[in-house]
Amino acid sequence: MLSSVQNPRFLLHHCRRSNPLHHHHHHHRYPKSTHTTALPHPISASLPTSQIQTIQKSILSREKTTRQFAEEFLTRLRLTEPHVKSFLHISETVLNEADEIDRKIDRNEDVGPLAGVLVAVKDNICTADMPSTAGSKLLENYRPPFDATAVKKLKESGAIIVGKTNLDEFGMGSTTEGSAYQVTANPWNLESVPGGSSGGSAAAVAARQCVVSLGSDTGGSVRQPASFCGVVGLKPTYGRVSRYGLVAYASSLDVIGCFGSSVADAGILLQSICGHDKLDATSSTREVNDYTSQFVSKDYFESQPLKGLRVGVISETLGDGVDQEVVSSVRGAISHLEELGCTVTEVSLPSFSLGLPAYYVLASSESSSNLSRYDGVRYGNQTVSDELSSLYGDSRANGFGPEVKRRILMGTYALSAGYYDAYYKRAQQVRTVVQKSFKEALGLHDILISPAAPSAAYKIGEKKNDPLAMYAGDIMTVNVNLAGLPALVLPCGFAKDSLPVGFQMIGATFDEEKLLRVGHIFEQTLQGYNFIPPLIADKI
Repeated sequence: MLSSVQNPRFLLHHCRRSNPLHHHHHHHRYPKSTHTTALPHPISASLPTSQIQTIQKSILSREKTTRQFAEEFLTRLRLTEPHVKSFLHISETVLNEADEIDRKIDRNEDVGPLAGVLVAVKDNICTADMPSTAGSKLLENYRPPFDATAVKKLKESGAIIVGKTNLDEFGMGSTTEGSAYQVTANPWNLESVPGGSSGGSAAAVAARQCVVSLGSDTGGSVRQPASFCGVVGLKPTYGRVSRYGLVAYASSLDVIGCFGSSVADAGILLQSICGHDKLDATSSTREVNDYTSQFVSKDYFESQPLKGLRVGVISETLGDGVDQEVVSSVRGAISHLEELGCTVTEVSLPSFSLGLPAYYVLASSESSSNLSRYDGVRYGNQTVSDELSSLYGDSRANGFGPEVKRRILMGTYALSAGYYDAYYKRAQQVRTVVQKSFKEALGLHDILISPAAPSAAYKIGEKKNDPLAMYAGDIMTVNVNLAGLPALVLPCGFAKDSLPVGFQMIGATFDEEKLLRVGHIFEQTLQGYNFIPPLIADKI
């Protein structure tokens, strides 16, 4: 712990040699890339289409019923779930809810923008009619008496909640191996991890077990699994979506995010759940724009639809410590953006490497406080004991997994009287530096680009016993949470073993609209790729 704060590059494996005290940005023209990633196998490429818009059009025109769509997804779920293991709980009322939507359509009643859309919800987001375990034995069989605001808004929009997805316990992990219940597999390669902590939600969308899904993102838990599973992952600005009903990990960093198989689906999902909530003091009162207006047909694109867009490539993210196949795929994406008319320059953020150790100090400190509520009395499973102190200690010892205990210990240590200034206060100062550097860079660029992760998905078990290696994998994403910025991850190529690679676009505060516009144009003009796992392709 000491060395990780005093020498941040210990965790980064000397990812980049830059002076951490030098905070000026250096710009130069980004060279045209000659690197492209070959397709892993011959496929018939097709552009991503909005499943939400397709379903809405079909059920409202009565071309197909909501029940027929629901049965198709449930059949695919039954076929794939024994292999992928995305879900901890599957709703028993899906077909009944689908029938009710069909009856409303027959009566010409308004059914909402998500009518007939099957949505999976990460199991750390509260649902009144299903268990909400946060992936922990401590909350086994816990059923909240209320819906999270995001879930409530989904239901009001006509969505059908298909089930609760697997995750690393309390959102603490990067592989979904930290779940107390099961290990989720990557639909592209069942021996690989789907990423984490929202691995179940990402895998469910990749396997087409649902249309879209909700995850949570504290340090990259939506974006990294989106990259590993070849789907779109959207992390909104902090405060854009209410956190009410999200099981708290690190309250100043937690955000509910969206997964979809297309940018349009992720954007439509965000549109349904965002906005101010009086039950969450940190939710923004800022007006919500109409994101769906950005999803125009490819037929209406100009020859260079992104002409004049200023794109900054964060140079620290394409150096040592990043797999060459990832660098190659991201450079291919950058070349495609240039073809679309973007002006691409390289930008240096020397404070970038400082974000990782600062993040783990802050997140662990906040989690040690937030998780103190799980004492076996107010929530969750209780260990029988004659003494109160033993009841507390034994309930937590038996209920929490090893990674959660590790982070509680780190956080408690960082907040202790003798070390508060050396760790927590110092990490908050680093956070301010990171925020300022992003603000300066985004003053000169419309969006910033980086890989979503240093590698493609790795094997199950490969990093389970090496927490520092797992933590280092978050280097590309944690700075965005520290700065509270929105980010969008899109698949852009493949690495070895036909595993997908995603790249990350970072925008200014509350600029989700621009990210969605650029992402939509990018995916609709990217030729030669098909981001549907072979395991799933014959089941669609």
